Amino acid sequence: MSIASFEPTTLLTVLPEILLLVLAGVILVVDLASQRSRDLLLAWLTALGLTGIIIITLLYGQPGENEVLIFGGMLRHDWMAFAFKLLFLFAAAMTALLSIDVEGIADRGEYYALLVVATLGMSLMASSADMIMLFLAIETTSIPLYILAGFMKGDDKSTEAGLKYFLFGALTSAVMLYGFSLLYGFSGDTNIYRLSEAMHAGAVAPWLIGGMAVLVLVGFSFKISAVPFQFWAPDVYEGAPTPITSFISTASKAAGFAVLLRFMLAVFPAIEAEWVTLVAIIATVTMTVGNLLALPQTNIKRLLAYSSIAHAGYAMIGLVALSSFGAASVIFYLIGYVVTNITAFAVVILFARSVGSDEIEDYAGLSRRSPGLALVLLVALLSLGGMPPLAGFVAKFYVFAAAVESGWIWLAFVGVLNAIIGLYYYMTILKVVYLYRSEDDDKPIAIPRSYALVLVICVIAILAIGTLSAPWLDWSINSALSLF
Repeated sequence: MSIASFEPTTLLTVLPEILLLVLAGVILVVDLASQRSRDLLLAWLTALGLTGIIIITLLYGQPGENEVLIFGGMLRHDWMAFAFKLLFLFAAAMTALLSIDVEGIADRGEYYALLVVATLGMSLMASSADMIMLFLAIETTSIPLYILAGFMKGDDKSTEAGLKYFLFGALTSAVMLYGFSLLYGFSGDTNIYRLSEAMHAGAVAPWLIGGMAVLVLVGFSFKISAVPFQFWAPDVYEGAPTPITSFISTASKAAGFAVLLRFMLAVFPAIEAEWVTLVAIIATVTMTVGNLLALPQTNIKRLLAYSSIAHAGYAMIGLVALSSFGAASVIFYLIGYVVTNITAFAVVILFARSVGSDEIEDYAGLSRRSPGLALVLLVALLSLGGMPPLAGFVAKFYVFAAAVESGWIWLAFVGVLNAIIGLYYYMTILKVVYLYRSEDDDKPIAIPRSYALVLVICVIAILAIGTLSAPWLDWSINSALSLF
């Protein structure tokens, strides 16, 4: 691993971040310059801009054989950061398209600019190699998301969601920052990859290192909505504009896992046995609490919030495995989860636009009103439930296999039991969709072209990841190897 000087090649390593900053500025300028029909213009400008950044990143932003620390060791250019950046860009592009025709946000340039800035923060989170940069990246991500969650000022639930998200996020960030300050105080360094060696040289007591690990885990657990820091998720998911709910539940969660993987593996090897046991306990409780609380839900956004909590627990199983295959299984799981959850929320948005409700009972007769939309929801929910041959099944198989390979058989068993519970409440929704009837069975649901594009892309991705998992797994393993 080398530290690159400031050269043109160094700029290529942060090309996605530079382009995201430029795109945010362009969105604001276009918003000011255009007088009418701004909703379609801004959404497509954002989506196409993000798609262009994906293509440019694939062509010019790939890491070399050796990981490089750039900007004085603040950022690390490796395959894991590269993979997560593409995932964030994809989620943001889909979110922009899902924002079309959503009242209160579709024609607001600052909305799309904040979305792009949050994506910029996530990209920096995935590649941060220094605690100072990491904290700045987390705040660059969090502050726009706080605003976006409460963006619809005329909606009391949205305002409540933004306020709760901000208060809980600020509290956990303060605790995490205290952990960072202790790590710096006992090591004299802020670089993530030198902290372990510095603490070992300073003979820092294991119990003290463990205390710092717990403080840091508080902030990371909030980002991934793991128990006991999951309490914000149901209210925020329900109250925030649904496209932002989709973005928080996918990209923001993936960013939290990117940081969790890199930080815990690099900083705390001296107490691996202890923190791995703690994470195993958190994963078990997170899976169980998320699934059990999802069972009685009648609002589909709240149900998907608790489902998201449970999925955080599944993904944490791969981290507990403490191996390159375990880390790869987490990355693979997040890829499958992101495309699946975006698909589910796209259907929720379309249904709410037509019916004006997020209650599960109102989904009665959806299979007659829009057979195609019902089929997409079927694919998404069965994938979340872990049914073959969809992405969710293969993702769960890999994290459970990683746990078994590392000797965590009981944790894999708990994961399987929780997957069965999860499948039950997903099937409950599908029962309403396919077996119940409503008075509006003869009223079709319109599907705009932008939404149809998102649905087609995501469904193809769900099927491709599930049936052709080898290339995706190879990519995930290649990304995970950069962590070891």
